[in-house]
Amino acid sequence: MGKVGIIGVGQSTFVRQYPGSIRELVFEGFKEAMQDAQLTTKDIDASVVCSAPEYDKQRSPAGVFAEYLGLNPQPTFYVETLCSSSSTGLKLAYSLVASGLHDVVAVLGFQKMSEISSAESQERMGRGADIQWESPFGTMMPAYYAMYANAHMETYGTTPEDLAMIRVKAGTYGQLNDKAAFRKGITMEMFADPENRMAGPVASPLRTGDCCANADGSSCVIVASEEKAKAFSKKPIWILGLGAASTTVNLAGRDLFTGLTVAQQAAQQAYQMAGITPKEIDVAEVHDCFTIAEMMAYENLGFAEPGQGKELIRAKETYKEGRIPVNVDGGLLSKGHPIGATGGSQIRTIVLQLRGEAGDIQVKDPEIGLVHNIGGVGLYGNVTVLGR
Repeated sequence: MGKVGIIGVGQSTFVRQYPGSIRELVFEGFKEAMQDAQLTTKDIDASVVCSAPEYDKQRSPAGVFAEYLGLNPQPTFYVETLCSSSSTGLKLAYSLVASGLHDVVAVLGFQKMSEISSAESQERMGRGADIQWESPFGTMMPAYYAMYANAHMETYGTTPEDLAMIRVKAGTYGQLNDKAAFRKGITMEMFADPENRMAGPVASPLRTGDCCANADGSSCVIVASEEKAKAFSKKPIWILGLGAASTTVNLAGRDLFTGLTVAQQAAQQAYQMAGITPKEIDVAEVHDCFTIAEMMAYENLGFAEPGQGKELIRAKETYKEGRIPVNVDGGLLSKGHPIGATGGSQIRTIVLQLRGEAGDIQVKDPEIGLVHNIGGVGLYGNVTVLGR
């Protein structure tokens, strides 16, 4: 079986409220990726569309986008694993290419969350939990992750200040990312000031500054066989490892609250497939829907021992110049989180890093990068290892 490479990446600017339709939104990420790969629509053998349903009224969006983007009569597929949908889409695209069924596949992630109110959005997210046993009781994403934060603090002595340091890092790099929804710097003083919005309580111990925000956006990743990748691209980025896992929907069925088992298991699979260890990762994108999520990712991915993630952020080891740079594009905390587009945006960042095309956020000479993308409250976990 030949290698599978990424030859084009694109992303719309993530915004709080996109003025156009979902097909226009998807076109923005698709156009950038197609220009990046220097392809025409005739070069695309198939497409995979990724989103979480119920944020807009369109059913079967894959068919709508195939028509609008000029991808008929090529086959199109629709996948959904909540917030990890487009990294799941990448795994499907990899499988389609590695199997020999297709040579070039476009993975299109999108979400237009502004079509419903914030309250309605929270209710939709709550439905990512079990609608019979959990979500009827009003569970929401911040409260779920606050449970993990409390457990981590109780077990390891992690502090709210440690979590705030993660948000300060996100703001540092979000200012440099012209695709990010939030491009303002954040300071520790903001968290210490009870009058500042960043310090406002959401679900204890999480504050406003600890939480990412909804956004509208799209992403596109174009995957190709080894032969096509070498023919089309001067700098193909190879998919070295893929890991994926799931766990019980109900939190009552879980036995770990200081980390996410799906991230641990997916990481082990991806490292094994790539034939590497965590120490060989040069740059990473992790799913920081909340600051505690990034903290747990440090430990679940093997960048730090359990309970030692706080030492990484305290020493600024996850900054661009540190031992393991993480989310140097600002992460979800600065970019915003358009659910179906998020994984594709993370992949785009790592591809640009490995090509040496990341501009102001470029890490020095990375050879191997990692993407960690979580769906729901640790329900789905995807880890992808990419290399030059």
